[in-house]
Amino acid sequence: MESAAIATVYIVDDDAEVREALAWLLRSRRLLSEVYASAEAFELMLAERAASGLPQRHPCCVLLDVRMPGMSGLALFDNMVERGDTAGIPVIFLTGHADVPTAVATVKRGAFDFCEKPFSNNQLVDRVLAALELSARHLRSCREQHRLQDKLAELTEREHDVMRLVVEGLPNKLIADQLNISVRTVEVHRARVFDKMQVKSAVELANLLR
Repeated sequence: MESAAIATVYIVDDDAEVREALAWLLRSRRLLSEVYASAEAFELMLAERAASGLPQRHPCCVLLDVRMPGMSGLALFDNMVERGDTAGIPVIFLTGHADVPTAVATVKRGAFDFCEKPFSNNQLVDRVLAALELSARHLRSCREQHRLQDKLAELTEREHDVMRLVVEGLPNKLIADQLNISVRTVEVHRARVFDKMQVKSAVELANLLR
């Protein structure tokens, strides 16, 4: 995973003692945390970040209490799912025994996991680390997608045409026939596509686009 020093665990719980205990536990494992006393406060932070247009840069996850005054943890989770936030910010619910069936249902709807109170410190930290790793993989995938889009934007229209046919597995002669250009021109465009996409073979190119 990316350095734990730049990963953040958001703690959303209306109980001050729980927030402080969780923050202390995470500090003891060299994990940074931010605490929020309500779902509304955390929702405001997400809204402000979205409005700023700044992308998520570091792995993070949420320790979210199910029952809170005002907006519940479940309502916050629903909002996050609707916006697609949970792909990069996995949610671990903190739940009492009576809420376990509800927590199980949220896992089926995309929550990362739930931990029943009172929870094992080691078990909770293990789940937090797993959630942060999932967030890190999501960020890497997003960055790779952005790099791919940047590379594709550098191709000319003709290079796009040649690339599409190369990926389909056509030899240069058939590509030349379909595009009504010379084989030599196909070879030049093919070489430029490989160079711009930073690949060395048609197989590598196909895998990259896939």
